[in-house]
Amino acid sequence: MAVQLPIYLDNNATTRVDPRVLEVMLPYFSEKFGNAASRNHQFGWAAEEAVDKARQQVASLIGADSKEIIWTSGSTESNNLAIKGAAEMYSSKGKHIITAIHEHKAVLDPFKRLQKQGFDVTWLEPPIDGVITAEQIAEAIREDTILVSIMWANNEIGTINQIPQIGQLCKEHGVIFHTDATQAVGKIPVNVEQAGVDLLSLSAHKIYGPKGVGALYVRRRKPRVRLVPILDGGGHERGMRSGTLNVTGVVGLGAACEVSQQDMEADATRLRALRDKLEEGITSQLDGVAVNGHPTERLPHTSNISFAWVEGESLMMAIKEIAVSSGSACTSASLEPSYVLKSLGVGDDLAHSSLRFGLGRDTTEEEIDYTIEKVVSGVKKLREMSPLYELVQEGVDLSTIEWAAH
Repeated sequence: MAVQLPIYLDNNATTRVDPRVLEVMLPYFSEKFGNAASRNHQFGWAAEEAVDKARQQVASLIGADSKEIIWTSGSTESNNLAIKGAAEMYSSKGKHIITAIHEHKAVLDPFKRLQKQGFDVTWLEPPIDGVITAEQIAEAIREDTILVSIMWANNEIGTINQIPQIGQLCKEHGVIFHTDATQAVGKIPVNVEQAGVDLLSLSAHKIYGPKGVGALYVRRRKPRVRLVPILDGGGHERGMRSGTLNVTGVVGLGAACEVSQQDMEADATRLRALRDKLEEGITSQLDGVAVNGHPTERLPHTSNISFAWVEGESLMMAIKEIAVSSGSACTSASLEPSYVLKSLGVGDDLAHSSLRFGLGRDTTEEEIDYTIEKVVSGVKKLREMSPLYELVQEGVDLSTIEWAAH
């Protein structure tokens, strides 16, 4: 069977809206166009009913109560609201907050802003496998710690952090625990109750829903978490996030959560097999190749591979009919090597030569076969042109070479 080009393997950046999700959304663009806050006629009631149903669908996927779901424009907003909102609300108890240096920029930047405002931030450094452990949190936690924010799974390398153990630890210390679960929700089982999570961010467009809509889970009991809002207005969403709801998007997010809940296990099994095939196919045919992150504690659909003695940008050009990324979509405009990989201790040269493959619901075995073949031939071709690879083949240790300045 001929493979249809181009091939999309950048599902960590965004996903295609699932046809089942689109179908549910369509009426809310046209005949069901009411404002969910218009409580005095049936157009508004129909919209409100749809929003309530979506709240239940999202809550069901993460093991929450529907009253604990706050609508946002996506994970960036959810992260900002959770982090800044909690820090400000609980600042009278202390000013110490904890995160990790390989979090998404939408967590790092709010933390940097809080640091400028006088909060004391502990920046945890991940080990080479990328997994943040409860032990690391235990060492960092103090009397005046009020907030810990650790992502459930990493967007670039797919490693899964010790969320339930960290949640338990935060509970014991009475510290608010936020997790950016953008890449984990809908891909692996996520349960806020079992994991002791107080705040959780998620986004529709990572789980085959529309772009521009997301949610924040805010715990209502044991403890009841309170946040200072970022947007003030009509007091929508329990006063935490004012603004007319994007009903169409919200309906899409709800539907995407329901579909993910039904398909998660089958999707994960299929994609894990395809991902393993991809990695095996590439690593068995090339030397100087490393799969980044933890070998097993990883998302089923994500693979991040470094190719020594090759430049990542040129490799992407060599396989330009396959959509992959180097680094995350949010920072791929810069030519800096991935800060996530550098944080694991991967050298600049290898971090520069890494590709992230994000498999998805539409990925086929034929596409994976084609990708293996293309990547292997692309790397071989580039290495043939590389004087560095020649030196390595001759047994020269590149780190000992002194390059003359021009």
